[in-house]
Amino acid sequence: MAFDLVYLGHSAFEIRMDDKSILIDPFLQATRMYDYRDYNITDILITHGHADHVGNAIDIAKSKRSTITAIFELANYCASKGTKTMGVNFGSWIKFDWGKVLFVPAFHSSSSMEGVYTGEPAGIILDVNGVKLYHAGDTSLFSDMKLIKELYNPDVAMLPIGGLYTMDIEHAAIAAEWIGATITIPMHYNTFEPIEVDAEHFNILLQTKGLNCQIMNPEDVIQF
Repeated sequence: MAFDLVYLGHSAFEIRMDDKSILIDPFLQATRMYDYRDYNITDILITHGHADHVGNAIDIAKSKRSTITAIFELANYCASKGTKTMGVNFGSWIKFDWGKVLFVPAFHSSSSMEGVYTGEPAGIILDVNGVKLYHAGDTSLFSDMKLIKELYNPDVAMLPIGGLYTMDIEHAAIAAEWIGATITIPMHYNTFEPIEVDAEHFNILLQTKGLNCQIMNPEDVIQF
């Protein structure tokens, strides 16, 4: 099953197949051209409850009758807004007809705009047709990233680099080295003034480590 990985800005990605699409953290304010109504979005995965990650998920889920999969408390919050959800936690693979997903820890916080606690923040590992993708969510550098390499050996790592709320470029470069993915994609930067950074500096740091950094603009596509 071939698929495209589409960057939608900030920390939002789409996994696009012939007959369906899966969204991750669909905060769509960073892209002006993308229209979710054009796609058969069956599933939405959310790493944590902050508004720049839940983004447009609730509206999309209602419109497309998609299922939101998230940590239990966040799933309950989304369900309270009228969406179909699947609440999960860390530690096991969740099977879908397009692949499987594992939620893993992230070091951050998680609450809604109203201040509702939305459970533990997470990263997400996806296995789509044998290609493993690691979306780190919002996180600091933490040593279990070495375990993610050991256990799951991601082909693609999507890492925040903007600092202040997450890893900065220097720490993200260490994370990239620990994870050792074939492709590392920076995310969660330049959307707002406090997280404005030079992604090319991240690229240079990864090059010195012999790693492949792929800087994506909104709606850029990597084909698998």
